[in-house]
Order: sequence, then C-alpha cells, then structure tokens
Amino acid sequence: MRKAKIVVDKMYELADVDPRLYGSFIEHLGRAVYTGIYEPGHLCADQYGFRQDVIELVKPLQIPIIRYPGGNFVSNYNWEDGVGPERKSRLDLAWRSLETNEFGLNEFAKWTQAVGAEMMMAVNLGTSGIQEACNLLEYCNHEKGTYYSDLRRQHGVEKPHGIKTWCLGNEMDGEWQIGRKTAQEYGRLAAETGKAMKLVDDSIELVSCGSSFEKMPTFPEWEATSLSHTYDYVDYVSIHQYYGNQAHDTEDYLASTQDMENFIKTVVATCDYIKAKKRSKKTLNLSFDEWNVWFHSIESDDKAMKKTPWQVGPHLLEDVYTFEDALMVGLMLIMILKHADRIKIACLAQLVNVIAPIMTEPSGGVFKQTTYYPFLHVSNYGRGKVMIPLIQSDKHDTSGHEDVSDIEAVAVYNQENEEMTVFAVNRNIHEPVDLKIHLRDFQNSRVLDYQVMESKNMVVVNSMAEERVYPGFKDDYTFDGDEFETVLTPASWNVIRFSVK
Repeated sequence: MRKAKIVVDKMYELADVDPRLYGSFIEHLGRAVYTGIYEPGHLCADQYGFRQDVIELVKPLQIPIIRYPGGNFVSNYNWEDGVGPERKSRLDLAWRSLETNEFGLNEFAKWTQAVGAEMMMAVNLGTSGIQEACNLLEYCNHEKGTYYSDLRRQHGVEKPHGIKTWCLGNEMDGEWQIGRKTAQEYGRLAAETGKAMKLVDDSIELVSCGSSFEKMPTFPEWEATSLSHTYDYVDYVSIHQYYGNQAHDTEDYLASTQDMENFIKTVVATCDYIKAKKRSKKTLNLSFDEWNVWFHSIESDDKAMKKTPWQVGPHLLEDVYTFEDALMVGLMLIMILKHADRIKIACLAQLVNVIAPIMTEPSGGVFKQTTYYPFLHVSNYGRGKVMIPLIQSDKHDTSGHEDVSDIEAVAVYNQENEEMTVFAVNRNIHEPVDLKIHLRDFQNSRVLDYQVMESKNMVVVNSMAEERVYPGFKDDYTFDGDEFETVLTPASWNVIRFSVK
C-alpha cells in the first residue's frame, strides 16, 4: 500500500489565518442577484426581497467579506443608477444582459448585514475614473455634510457603510474588459485614483489589479509595471485563477494546484522585486479575490449571450459541480492556507447560482452543490494559526505534471479552542494511502472527529431532487495520543480534528 506521513510540530507556525481568506463574491451576473439572493414575491422572501432559504445556507459558511458588484460587470457600471428611488435600466456590456438596477449598493449592504459579512467594493476604472471613485467612497464612508454623504442619508441610510477594502478596477489587462488598459495606463490611473481615495478616507485598504490569470501573455510583467506606479498607495495586489477538467483527465486535473502554487510564488516574488526596487519597507500582500472551478458552462454561455442577449438575470455560468470538482475546491483551499503568510484575502467566486456552491430555482427551492462542503469545513475549522506540516508522501506523474504527491495537506491550530485540524486530499485516484499524522509537542491529544467525502464516481453531482455528495464520519483509525493512523480512500477529502494542548 502507498504511504504518507504528516508531522505537525508546535514550533512550526506559518501565519495567523486572516478570516478574510473565507470571503466570497456576488457580481451582477446571471442569476447571482436576481432569483439568487434577491427575489421579491418568493415564498421565502422577506420584506426586502431577500431569499431566506439562501441566507440559511450562506450563514453556516461564516463568510466575513463579500466582493461586489464585479467582476467584469463593474467596468461598465454607474453605481448611481442603483441608489435612490429612481432606478435606471442599462445594458450590461460585460455579460450582454439587461440590468434593471432594482438591486444596488444599499440593498447589498443590507443583505451582507443579514449574513454577517462586510462589503469589499470594486470601483469602475474601465469607463469611469478618479472622480467617480471618490464620489462613491464619499457616499459610502463619509458621515454627513457633503453632497454624496447627504445623498445617502436622503436615500434612507443615515450611518455610513464604512467599507474598508476597495478594488481598483477588475482584470484591466483582459481583452474582454470594457475599458481595457495597458499596464502603464492602468498603473497611472490606479495610482492617482488610490491617492485621491485615501485623501477622502485614509482608513481604507486598496487592491491593485494583477494579471487576469497566470496564462495571460502580460503575466507577470503586468504586475511589475503596474505596481511600479501603485505600490506606494495600495495594500494588496489581486490574483485570479480558475481551473477545469476540460480534458476529462481527473488525475491531471487534481494536480493543477502545482500550477497554482507556482502562480502564487511568482506574484509574491514580483511584489518583493518592486519592494526592493523602491527601497520600500512595506510588504505587499495578495488578495486572491477570484478563485474556483469554472469550465462546465463556458461554451453554452458564449452561445446564449450571442443568441438571446439583453435578458434580466439570464442563466449564465451555472456550472453543475461534480465530486471531483469538490476535491479541486478542497485542494485550492489547502493551497491558499499554505500561503497564508502572504495571501490575506480570498474570495470564492461566486456564492449563489453563478459558479457557486449554492443553487436556486426561480420561485422554487435551493440546494448545496458538491463544492459547498469543503468550503464549509475549511471556513469553520480553518481558523487560528497555519502550521507548516512536514509531509512525506509517495508521488505519481500525470499527463501534464510530474512528481505529484499523493497527499496534499495543511494543518490549522486554533489555540482559543485548543483544536488542531488537518485537511488532507488523497489525489491518487487509483490507490488508497496509509496515512500517519504525528502531533509533536502537543499534550493530552484526542480525536474529536474524522469527516470524509469519498466516491467511486468522479462525476456524480447534487441536484434539487437528491443530494448524493456529502460528508460522513469515519471511525476506522487508531490514535495513541501521539500518532494518528488511517487509510485514505482513493480520491477523497478528509478533515481530521484533534483536541490538543
């Protein structure tokens, strides 16, 4: 049998987990808003039109921050269309949809309060610029006595929203982006916008756009060039990445986090290069504010936007996730945690209906996709300090990757609760792995529980009719107070929780 060993030592701490690693994203795209989080007239809607059945599934995820309103949508968005009593319908050029603006900034602020999250606001640097960004910030964060703060109060919102984190545009190097910029153009505009915004409110944090994804021809020169302008004014640089099994090669698909790790390390190195070049004392961190599995619906979405454009809340990006997609989400979460010393914000893109863990039917029910559970586990149990696990694992090669470890894992120590959680994926799809976990220098340890998701069918899915993929508890392990041993089934998601002191 194949073997692996994980050693968790009390001395080997990587970083505190920033709770914002478990953020998410709501964009005015497809049915994320309309018939997603917002559907007046639905049997489960409250007085604000918010679907309570959706809120009941969002709350257990304990999401601390949610990015809004885009995404590609933001680069053609006038936020003033979505506030006040008179709303203006507009053509959304990003997704070729009709935006009624019935739901806007203040409605989203109320919804985030209902789910216990803060807002992460993106500003339009595609068709707009410095003045519009400052106007929006004044509307959101200034108390009173100015045009835009008093306008907010006229709209029934007396207290400022107090939004702390702001994205300076979105994917500005993408040819699909409205108002696409060169790195020089974006860097200059973002720097001047950031400088002006911090004059309005110096308590905010700013995120500079990175390359749209790692295979962009502009990567990583985009980061180096744009950050040479924005570095002094921003606190984070964004990274975005989606993975998919277009080749129907599960083994190679689950090895993709090797690429993800290289991507993260390259962005970190570029940030540190600019830090050295500027002789700066500031270390720039990363905002991984778009990540997920996305590939199932791309072809059909392209056809739909061409064939039937200008609909309100069309069915777009509604990927139905498989068991192997849940494993991939778990692997991506592990990789984010393994770089928690530099990744301080991360947003699962997105939250409802659009490449999302939660799906709804208009006027109907709601269900949890397969990917809901790994996110639930890590958000609930991954709070505290990331430990640096020493992992010895057999390896295998795939069609596109070499030396892929059978086991990918990370450990998080919650000192407050005196708990240690090990998240582990056996990404060997053919063979089980005998796993030993050695807890070094922890006293009076015991196993709290061991949860697992496993399936012999890699493409099984959940639906409104039936939940076929969900976690269960296992007790086929041994633990002597020091070393835990079990057999991880092929292609499995494992969550092992210890009480430790």
